[in-house]
Amino acid sequence: MNQQRWGLTVPFRDVALPDYERYIKRAEAAGYTDLWSGEVAGPDAFTPLILAAAWTSQMRLGTGIANVFVRGPALLAQQAASLSSASHGRFDLGLGVSSDRIVEEWNGIPFERPLTKMRETVEFLRLALAGERTDTSFKLDDPPGDPVPIVVAALRSKMLKLAVECADGVFTNFLPLDAMPDIAAQLKGAPEKFDLVHRFLCFPADRQEDRDEMEAVARSIFTAYVTVPVYERHCRSLGYGDLIDPMVNAWRSGDRKAALQLAPWEAIEQLFLVGTPGQIKSKLEAYVDAGVTVPIVVAYVPPRRLDAAIDALAP
Repeated sequence: MNQQRWGLTVPFRDVALPDYERYIKRAEAAGYTDLWSGEVAGPDAFTPLILAAAWTSQMRLGTGIANVFVRGPALLAQQAASLSSASHGRFDLGLGVSSDRIVEEWNGIPFERPLTKMRETVEFLRLALAGERTDTSFKLDDPPGDPVPIVVAALRSKMLKLAVECADGVFTNFLPLDAMPDIAAQLKGAPEKFDLVHRFLCFPADRQEDRDEMEAVARSIFTAYVTVPVYERHCRSLGYGDLIDPMVNAWRSGDRKAALQLAPWEAIEQLFLVGTPGQIKSKLEAYVDAGVTVPIVVAYVPPRRLDAAIDALAP
């Protein structure tokens, strides 16, 4: 029987990039099979994985996700080929369209036709990573010797369908457990060995004072995400519209403090994993039973608790 894949996410909260080494090595020793890199306003998606390629020997490394709007497809091909080579073929290229806030507001690039942008990027990369010349006349000097699996990030049905059509897996997040049967139904017809990679925002705490701290962080993270239009629409599609309306309205009026206070715990505890490590592990296993092939843990803890969280949430 193949080993159940089980991943950890970088970046680590409030940890300097050179200090990741000890935690990544600890994770590999604890049995994590994967390391996936988030990308918001900290380290980019590729740099931590390049370092991890040198620090690990077995872990699969994945971008979770690399933004297809802010990088040209030729540059993505170069980065993917480099990381595949550096890791001796242990690399998965996770691609996403990100959000209108990051693409348009932060980078000044129009957030237009994301579905088309993703399809065209994957088509380009399939040719380029196979060592072929693309229709733009680009050709890698040193294409990867191992196939690079492409994983498409999806929140809603159209992107899920595209992932099934053109990718080797799909990367999801912010899904309640009771939504998994619908996701599984939408993935019918996917290629053999198609992966369902799901990122879980985890807030582990055994002591009440840690629980209070984790709940405050969870409210902050939820508010920051769900006030972004693409995540707001996603939450509404899940049926949380009435719950998030007061928070979103407060945010739009400029009252950030009220928005945090109005973050609906009923939705947070459905979309995030908050509790003791044992409770979180049980929930992760329930998602695996529901079809997640690669659970990816985001350990939202301060540095003083990171070692313990990596161990406690290990497979």
